[in-house]
Amino acid sequence: MFRGELIRQFLDDLRNQRLRTTLTVLGITWGTVAVAVLLAFGTGFSRQMFKSARGIGDGIVILFPGRTTKDFGGFPEGRWTHLREEYVGIIARDVPGLAAISPEYGSWSRPTHRGSASSNALVSGVVPAFSDIRAVYADSGGRFLDERDLAERRRVAFLGDDVKKLLFGAADAVGREVFIGDVPFTVVGVMVKKKQDSSYNARDKDRVFIPASTFKALYGARYLNEIVFKPADPARSPQVIEAVRQVLGRIEKFDPADHDAVSVWDTNEQLKLFWMIFGGFNAFLALVGSFTLLVGGIGVANIMYIVVRERTPEIGIKRSVGARRGDILLQFIGETFFIVGIGAALGLLLSIGLVRLGAMLPIGDTVGVPVLSPAVLGLTLGLLASVAFLAAIFPARKAAALDPIECLRG
Repeated sequence: MFRGELIRQFLDDLRNQRLRTTLTVLGITWGTVAVAVLLAFGTGFSRQMFKSARGIGDGIVILFPGRTTKDFGGFPEGRWTHLREEYVGIIARDVPGLAAISPEYGSWSRPTHRGSASSNALVSGVVPAFSDIRAVYADSGGRFLDERDLAERRRVAFLGDDVKKLLFGAADAVGREVFIGDVPFTVVGVMVKKKQDSSYNARDKDRVFIPASTFKALYGARYLNEIVFKPADPARSPQVIEAVRQVLGRIEKFDPADHDAVSVWDTNEQLKLFWMIFGGFNAFLALVGSFTLLVGGIGVANIMYIVVRERTPEIGIKRSVGARRGDILLQFIGETFFIVGIGAALGLLLSIGLVRLGAMLPIGDTVGVPVLSPAVLGLTLGLLASVAFLAAIFPARKAAALDPIECLRG
């Protein structure tokens, strides 16, 4: 019976205290904007950094030859180890848990040129599986190297996008001819542009890829520069790496526990580090925004304490004519949530506008595109609900606990 009267009185109070209500709502609005916008930019930045980190390949492992530091099997320490193409097949056969593996040759000594345009790009000899392992994909109209190229030792080349621009400009390169040293190659594809912050030897945009069989036949290469593989389960990457060391130690006659004999770059560990760094970064941004929102919540609580004091006689009258403690509690909690709700709605609308404005700025390739993801919205709404509850419960409990007789005396 009191619900309609409570709503009417609340609206009357808002009209009578416009300035106080407006300042309180603005505090919540600003706190909401601080949380939502900071987290939106933090999420965008994190996604961009992970995208860049995965430009080298998602969860891959790169093996490099090294030098032994232990005696083993009658061989002295200090021996250089080597990686051979046939090791790739042995590893694929003997190591469970591999999704894909590729050998990789490399040479800087033969410039790639067309007419007067020349590029001192790294020439890499790889197999078709390299494309998926290293996220090297063909732009429209072309393709990566295939099994027939490998089997027939074809003189075909796949160009990094920057090499293509240098040699062909805006013209189409697929089907045309380039020279690697003095040997002609037909371009079968151009790499689609990608973001890549980490690499070994060179960025993929500055590389030329040819079949490993062609590289070996033309240049007489005996040893690989590296072996690249991808574990089927990133969580089991350490176990897969250890199994690969066991196989290589057996072939190359070194102690598998000698980690200098074969150097390993596990990008899964790099991604774990990224998760920790950017998780902490986003937590810091959420904390900063939460403090701003907390200040707004303190303002709401202070206002509600004032309201309780001003309306003490009114509370006494309501209690004397039959209002229960729960009615008084609900009244002040509802008023608090209404004020916080108005501020939250305004803050979210302003945040959406600011995030859309930020998405229009030319900063996507550097700091990422801000995004109000479901996680950001959920965290913001959760913080708002917590602030509203804390701002409401203590003044409301104080109001509900007042003695009706003392209220009427006052």
